[in-house]
Amino acid sequence: MSWQHPVPRTTEQERHERLSRLRQLLDAHGLAGMLLGPTESLRYFTGLVWHASERFLGALVTPTTLYYIVPSFERSRVATLPHLPAEILEWQEEESSAALIARVLGSSGVLALDDNMPLYFYNALATELGAERLANGGPLINSLRRIKSVAEIALIQYAMNLTLDVHKQAHALLKPGIRASDVVAFIDQRHREAGAHGGSTFCIVSFGEATSLPHGADGDQTLGEDDVILVDTGARIDGYHSDLTRTYKLKAGDSGFEDAWAIEREAQQAVFEAAKLGAACSSLDDAARAVLAKHALGPDYKLPGLPHRAGHGLGLEIHEEPYIVRGNATALAPGMCFSNEPMIVFPRKFGIRLEDHIYMTADGPRWFTQPSKGPTEPFA
Repeated sequence: MSWQHPVPRTTEQERHERLSRLRQLLDAHGLAGMLLGPTESLRYFTGLVWHASERFLGALVTPTTLYYIVPSFERSRVATLPHLPAEILEWQEEESSAALIARVLGSSGVLALDDNMPLYFYNALATELGAERLANGGPLINSLRRIKSVAEIALIQYAMNLTLDVHKQAHALLKPGIRASDVVAFIDQRHREAGAHGGSTFCIVSFGEATSLPHGADGDQTLGEDDVILVDTGARIDGYHSDLTRTYKLKAGDSGFEDAWAIEREAQQAVFEAAKLGAACSSLDDAARAVLAKHALGPDYKLPGLPHRAGHGLGLEIHEEPYIVRGNATALAPGMCFSNEPMIVFPRKFGIRLEDHIYMTADGPRWFTQPSKGPTEPFA
């Protein structure tokens, strides 16, 4: 049974609009086409979901036409999957899919490539077309994908709400003596019951010293009476990700942890307040580090302090543009969605990561989920 009704879905009309914008970019840059590999960009523009293998399957978008490039024996399977209607061009096992694309493209024109294209296929295309006829299509694709539509934001919001509810259920389950693996299994099951396809896309449950490792420790752990707890998990709805982290203790009284938690929350709020339209992504990372430096943490990536970027974009990929990191001059614009997670690590002691996500509107930043209330109250 679904957690909530109705579940948002990406419409065929929206995908047609995305293709139209891509074609406009191809025309503006004088490109003959864009080749999409078996990546999330293929899903974004056409709705077709396929996983990479040694046999190429993808789509060729020209300024006027959409073609699917498909191994002949996979055509019947592709026909059963959701995708925008278009001509399917087949290649047999002894044939070259790169040669097929070269024939369609013709003897002139530059082909832009999906930036997640496998290297082996780039090499095959370079042999058929010449490297001078190939271009990096990543900047064009990312200029479209990093600006989320109203429908995309609704999907992400749905997924975030779902995972926040699962976080609350996991918090209620936690008691000294519970194993991290049992919490992971519980979270996965709750995600499945709530309608997330495939359950949790990932789940990190760390106790005590293991919380100082940003992506968790190997092996199982058992929750101690006074351990710090870090839970970071997410799921997907119609391909769009949720990603939320909460760090807390079950009971108050540890002033060292509580003081550090307050600094983390201050840094997270500073990122939100720095998220102004037109601001460089790097300035948000700067804002988080300035808070930590004020409290004699860091500076830069020095520990105790913040060992990684302050955030990442999110959509069909859990890590995508725009990245909230030093050196990224990308200006914030309406439709951008990204995490706010300036983790503080105290090596061999504990770590605190509070992760909520932001989306930019014409009026400035908005939270997908409200930040934590306190060091023993992980929910607003």
